[in-house]
Amino acid sequence: MKRIFSLMIAVMLAFSLVGCGSSSTSSSSTTTGATTKATEATTAATEATEEAEEETTELSGKLVVYMPSPSGLNEKYIADFEEKTGITVELFEGTTGEILARLEAEKDNPVADVVVLASWSDGLSLKETGVLMSYEDAENADLLYDGWVDEDYMLFGTSASAVGVIYNTTLIESLDADWDELADEAYTDLLAIADPEKSGSCKDFLAGYMYSTGEDWSAFEAMAAIGMTVPGANKAALEAVTTGEKAILVAGVDYNAYSSIAKGEPLAIYYPESGTVINPRPAMILSSSQNVENAKAFIDYLMSDDAQQLVADAYLLPGRSDITCDNRTNVDEIPTFDLDWTWMMENADSIAAKLNELCE
Repeated sequence: MKRIFSLMIAVMLAFSLVGCGSSSTSSSSTTTGATTKATEATTAATEATEEAEEETTELSGKLVVYMPSPSGLNEKYIADFEEKTGITVELFEGTTGEILARLEAEKDNPVADVVVLASWSDGLSLKETGVLMSYEDAENADLLYDGWVDEDYMLFGTSASAVGVIYNTTLIESLDADWDELADEAYTDLLAIADPEKSGSCKDFLAGYMYSTGEDWSAFEAMAAIGMTVPGANKAALEAVTTGEKAILVAGVDYNAYSSIAKGEPLAIYYPESGTVINPRPAMILSSSQNVENAKAFIDYLMSDDAQQLVADAYLLPGRSDITCDNRTNVDEIPTFDLDWTWMMENADSIAAKLNELCE
């Protein structure tokens, strides 16, 4: 408003110059010059006013967001975003599999504006169907880790998780076995794994593992042979280990482990030396969105300082490379496989289905 007020004063001064020129004996050229300056000032003031109005336009209305766990983080996201913007958020929360199933069911009458998944490969698959909108001017996107924004600015990895081995310390005092070493008969009937057809993190881990090993199934075939089970999605799989029903969670999503350990649960986590998968969780705007400006504001919010701190507090990896955690292992401390996300996108579903078949 101060800017607009200043420009209005400038316009008034310009018009006063015109008035002075008309009543004096100065030449017509002087009068013409003053008139021109006044016109230019008026135009500038009008443009500045329009620009200021655009900058101060208040957001309103609603936004429909589909997001995976953790619930506590989502609740804080929504409350903070609503307070900052005045937008009312309608949230559907579920596993990656549940979110994708809902999107499929609604494909003829889309509801969601923004979708966040726990699987980068599933985000790429959505992109392939042509249902995503590009947002090239997203704030702070340049601060995300390299590769955590796709080349068309449709997927924004605003947070991430990694997959590790989680074990119950009351049943196993210490463990540092690599992936293939978990197939040892010493771990007969002690292994569990999250359902990769429900857990995007586990699905992408398996796809990354198979890519990096040239589709070598021997380790997982051996684990299945000694009784590895699939209790359910991430939460159910971790619960089986926390309660002692199983001792080791193969390919467990890490933020759940860190959160449980902080609550005093008898768990430990490590990342096998041969590597694992750090999985950016893509946030995306659907091209069918009826609330595009609100959706863009939410994507911007997810990369803001406040939201990224909420991510860190929830034991997830922040998407921005300038923000690190003091409550968990950071990105540069986790050994990772060499990955080809396009290959993983194309093969992840069949790999997930095969793992479940092995463990039946």
